[in-house]
Amino acid sequence: CRTMVQEQKGETSSGMYTYKHHGDKGVDIHEIFVKKSRTRVLLSYCGLILLLAIVCRSLLGKEKLCLESVWSVTFGILVAKCLQYKPVKKESVVIMPSFGVQLEIHFWSGRVDRHFVPIGKILKPLLNECVTPVTCYWSLALLLRDEEELKLVFQKFRPPVKMLVPIWRALCAFTDSECTSRHSTVSKPNRSEA
Repeated sequence: CRTMVQEQKGETSSGMYTYKHHGDKGVDIHEIFVKKSRTRVLLSYCGLILLLAIVCRSLLGKEKLCLESVWSVTFGILVAKCLQYKPVKKESVVIMPSFGVQLEIHFWSGRVDRHFVPIGKILKPLLNECVTPVTCYWSLALLLRDEEELKLVFQKFRPPVKMLVPIWRALCAFTDSECTSRHSTVSKPNRSEA
């Protein structure tokens, strides 16, 4: 029953992501939140403490700086970087009729990065299946006029396709693009992808 109420409000959850859709003063807002992982935050702090310990040991040790010290500091930096916490809270797509689309990245620190794309520059929104040697995921991108590369709508997140489809359809309606696909996987995602 709770899921039905959430979907009526324009909210769905899947794994570590939550999708919310709402309108405010004629603006169509689509937001994808990530759940904050306490384990990942703890690991990032442990990685930073480990890096500080290695650096202090190398610099404050009685022996001279040598190749071993350089390698241990480099290793410490790599470990800290791998365990670094990704501070992104949510990514938003704000569709403003007759103006354009604003892409926003909200960080836990309160900082917000915004990128505005005017309506005249958007040719078509695209829903892509990205395949790498390790994984396969879906992404939403904008095909822009006079640009060689696609503009990814979600820069930091890789939400499931069931969250991308309503945003893709809203962007298609906004740009008056055809919202049809040649493959049935776009309109009806596989259960394993959702």
